[in-house]
Amino acid sequence: LHTWQHLLTSMFTHGGFAHIGFNMLYLWIFGNNVEDAMGSFKFLLFYLLTGALAAATHIIMNPGSQTPMIGASGAIAGVLGAYLILYPRARVRTLIFMGVFARMADISALWVLGSWFVLQLFNGLAAIGNAYSGAVGGVAFWAHIGGFLAGLLFVRFFTLGVKRPTW
Repeated sequence: LHTWQHLLTSMFTHGGFAHIGFNMLYLWIFGNNVEDAMGSFKFLLFYLLTGALAAATHIIMNPGSQTPMIGASGAIAGVLGAYLILYPRARVRTLIFMGVFARMADISALWVLGSWFVLQLFNGLAAIGNAYSGAVGGVAFWAHIGGFLAGLLFVRFFTLGVKRPTW
């Protein structure tokens, strides 16, 4: 495929059941609210745009890579960025691990998604160093970063003129 075709096709392929499963879990948790805020057609366009921009970010940050990028994670990251702008005070039920124990806790979306983004950024910066040392990561952190930033940037455009429920 040509590079421009890969911008769209990569988000419709996955590397296994866990890969697609976690992407769909995040889409289920955060996507329905973002879709409600935009409407279904605008949400589809938003999803495709942020996914394409995520893939473009990955390509720009990994110019010599011969490894194909697969997965919807960049588009899902765009949805996460949109959710953060639309619902920053929302509470997200999160599984917290403490050693061998785990418990559920309601944590603000700002904290959950903000810390997720910082983790992606640290890993993305580390991946740049690894690329030059010959190490292989296997995760498209820059696609996550690009998708998230695209979601933050474009969410207001896609919610213009949409009537939101008053309940």
